[in-house]
Amino acid sequence: MGAIEDFLADCERRMDRSIESTRTEFNSVRTGRASTALLDRITIDYYGTPTPLNNMATIGAPEARLLTVQPYDPTQIKAIEKAIMESDLGLTPSNDGKIVRLPIPQLTEERRKELVKVVRRYAEEGKVAVRNVRRDVMRHLEELVRNGEVGDDEERRAEAQVQKLTDEHVKRIDELLKHKEAEILEV
Repeated sequence: MGAIEDFLADCERRMDRSIESTRTEFNSVRTGRASTALLDRITIDYYGTPTPLNNMATIGAPEARLLTVQPYDPTQIKAIEKAIMESDLGLTPSNDGKIVRLPIPQLTEERRKELVKVVRRYAEEGKVAVRNVRRDVMRHLEELVRNGEVGDDEERRAEAQVQKLTDEHVKRIDELLKHKEAEILEV
């Protein structure tokens, strides 16, 4: 019976990773509120090595509509500004030689609708990833039956559990999406 438990545990682990990945994508989408996670995807060319911004600077959100970036190496301030300008965040940095300030503008209605489409796409990708895990595990279960390692009843029970895990994970992604959409649309 151990093989099936292993598959189910692995299945749940992989589906959880899909949810975490979706949550990370959601966090990098801008809402009206300042969030340091916005800058998570920004990398700077640091002496020829693409380096994540959060490894090069202290990032803070001192106010609801302001992010600050304080580079550990002040000579990198221009490179940091350039990377932020070239990102798809639509933020305009300014600096005083020590700190980069990023005012977070109010989102326009149009921009909000665009961002909702973006998070819906991320949610769909997350659900596809969960369903791919399901398909993969189902194939392995069929293999176990073919090889005579487990019986049909065990397989059916395991498939029902895999389907239940799939439904739970898809539902969690939908809940994350609903929460994120509300956050984006909140004025």
